[in-house]
Amino acid sequence: MVIALAGRRIDAADAETSRFPLSQVERVRQRVRELFTKYRPAALVCSPACGADLIALQVAAELGIRRRIVLPFAPRQFLQTSVADRPGDWADVYQEMIQSAQAERDLVIVGGDPVDDQIYLRTNEAILDEAVELSKASDGKVAVVLVWDGRPRGAGDVTAAFGTKAEERGFPVEIIRTDQNPAQRDMSGASSPN
Repeated sequence: MVIALAGRRIDAADAETSRFPLSQVERVRQRVRELFTKYRPAALVCSPACGADLIALQVAAELGIRRRIVLPFAPRQFLQTSVADRPGDWADVYQEMIQSAQAERDLVIVGGDPVDDQIYLRTNEAILDEAVELSKASDGKVAVVLVWDGRPRGAGDVTAAFGTKAEERGFPVEIIRTDQNPAQRDMSGASSPN
């Protein structure tokens, strides 16, 4: 099985609505580790934004899982727009993951303009496409993990759109919650990737 993952970035310091507080990082890391240990995927495909993505990439590296990183545009631009702009020490982890993906030839750059609103939606599609491609070398199964608070921000919510696209393609979706009191809701309503 190959896991395609997307999720919330860490809340901005001045966020009016909390979706992924820095205080929840270790709990989310543990849930990701549990899920990866349970399903033992052949590969993980995701972007490397601060928060859910980088947490999943770190856990996958620790467990020896192949990591394919999909970027919407050049790594330096992505670092500025989706990693270094939030609380926490994410830049070093990002650089390490990018270097590793480059060395393993597992870095995919969609190619687009950071000011193009649609580039992130195209990146969602590319993540799912790459997961399908990688799954052909194993059992052909793709499962999606959505790491989020479960509350769409509106029409422009890229994380919600990822979940919708995954469901449209018929992929099972597991949910890991990022909000402060998620215990009873983690993985609820999700279909199993088996």
